[in-house]
Amino acid sequence: MRIFVAGATGALGSRLVRLLVAAGHDVHGTSRSADGRAAVDATGATGVVLDPLDADAVRRAVVEARPDVVVHQLTALSALSGDMRRWDQDFAATNRLRTQGTDHLLAAAREAGARRVVAQSFGGHFANQRTGGPVKTEADPLTDDPGKEARQTLAAIEHVEHAVTTAPGIEGVVLRYGTFYGPGNALSRDGLMGQMVRRGRFPVVGGGTGVWSWIHVDDAAAATVAAIERAAPGIYFVVDDDPAPVAAWLPYLAEQVGGRRPLRVPAWLARPLIGEFGVALMTTVRGSSNARLKRETGWEPRYPSWRDGFATAIG
Repeated sequence: MRIFVAGATGALGSRLVRLLVAAGHDVHGTSRSADGRAAVDATGATGVVLDPLDADAVRRAVVEARPDVVVHQLTALSALSGDMRRWDQDFAATNRLRTQGTDHLLAAAREAGARRVVAQSFGGHFANQRTGGPVKTEADPLTDDPGKEARQTLAAIEHVEHAVTTAPGIEGVVLRYGTFYGPGNALSRDGLMGQMVRRGRFPVVGGGTGVWSWIHVDDAAAATVAAIERAAPGIYFVVDDDPAPVAAWLPYLAEQVGGRRPLRVPAWLARPLIGEFGVALMTTVRGSSNARLKRETGWEPRYPSWRDGFATAIG
């Protein structure tokens, strides 16, 4: 297939491009810089320098590539503060890519005659409804309110999901990735989250009962290839097999990165420091099931549990 990957030089996009080329696909991949284009070219794909918020430039690039599939992996996460009270501010550029960028790519895909669009979303513990059981499926609704610090980010996620799955004439596939870990991500040994955990600056809040779903970035890339090639239109969680509460995974993670055992902080004391949304992440969020993606595409994670991944793959 001819595949256009928007966002081909990020931690996930760069891995995805290599896998698609290895599978024999004709891949065009975008970057914002000439250096990024060269990196894409080096994989055997065709690099394209592109401002994804320039609608005319997006249209020209996609039409010229004549893809069967357009893949949306655009994010802007290089300068996260680590302050949960600033979630929407930290994600402001990514939210534009999930709204304006999505609309530009969909319009270009239709003009180019692409049959399928596969787009990155983020479900997992961030957006799942926080009532009922600890693990949600794609049939469960998203939360009504993630917390005042993250409402704009949730709105952007809802936009990309609705736009892609309802686009006329397009097979829309949305991938709700869990929290990434591994090289090039915030949760790596030298990433922002890894450093915070190692220095003892990431406490267990309340009972640590918030359930998170994780995915190694290499598993996420392999799942994305499976979705491009085999998934029916719709929404899929891309997570490992082992949703787990903060009280279980955080102390284990601290051991793996050589950090201190996390402190325990009451929710009332943490709220002024990490905000309403931060307390929810620690105490009330719900995990996700990967059953649909595995059943419909045959994908299996290399690291079925964060326990395996944290121990062997955080670099």
